[in-house]
Amino acid sequence: AITAEQLVAEMDAASVKRAAVLSVAFWFGNPRRKVEDEYAKVRAENDWVAGQVARYRDRLVGFCSFNPLKDYAVEELDRCAKNASFKGLKLHVGNSRVDVLNPEHVEKLRTVFRAANEKRFPILIHLWTSVKYGREEAEAFLNKVLPAAPDIPVQIAHMAASGPNYHSDDAFEVYANAAANNDPRMKNVFVDVASMVTSNTPPETLTLVARRLRQVGLRRVLFASDRSPGFGNESPKDAWAAFRRLPLTEKEFRTVAENVAPYMR
Repeated sequence: AITAEQLVAEMDAASVKRAAVLSVAFWFGNPRRKVEDEYAKVRAENDWVAGQVARYRDRLVGFCSFNPLKDYAVEELDRCAKNASFKGLKLHVGNSRVDVLNPEHVEKLRTVFRAANEKRFPILIHLWTSVKYGREEAEAFLNKVLPAAPDIPVQIAHMAASGPNYHSDDAFEVYANAAANNDPRMKNVFVDVASMVTSNTPPETLTLVARRLRQVGLRRVLFASDRSPGFGNESPKDAWAAFRRLPLTEKEFRTVAENVAPYMR
């Protein structure tokens, strides 16, 4: 198990005051896996995360998770929303095999978004699915899914890509253009940069990322590392050092460093 103590120690090393802890309970709902007592395991994983977060309420907030296509999705959302350790919902479109070009999948995803909106429960969503993911999928999410949750923060993980390193510019450009044009659907949308810039990111990608972040608006940008202590991705300290490789001004870096997600306030 990766514990809250390990995470807080890494936060301290990076001078990070507060962080979001994301449940990976969605793994049990992956249709490529055969899991006995699936929903029981989803509940147990979410409860474990809630228990870890509760030990550091002044430092950590939790996000529960599940596959939004499952019959138990809204039930688990209702259950998690009653737990003080959870401030939002983590959805992983890729792991859950959600196809935003499939009308049936879109309606199930909209149902979860509507339910979260009713409970004022923010959503953090990993949108990238595969190498085929791009502009068409981004436009479908913007046009068909986002409008179902107009009143809550929706955080697009990994700049609509999947780390490490930025790679889905045709998808993220859709959101960047919408934000730049003051599209009302982007009113409550935030973007995180988890693992989008690493120590190995090439200069041309650094330039592109900086341009897209300016386009979407730096006030929407949240620093993140996508770190599991001792396993996977750079530590928060190293991730911030990598992020500093971007060709941004000191004022722009300070803006991102001082941005506070609505669910942290």
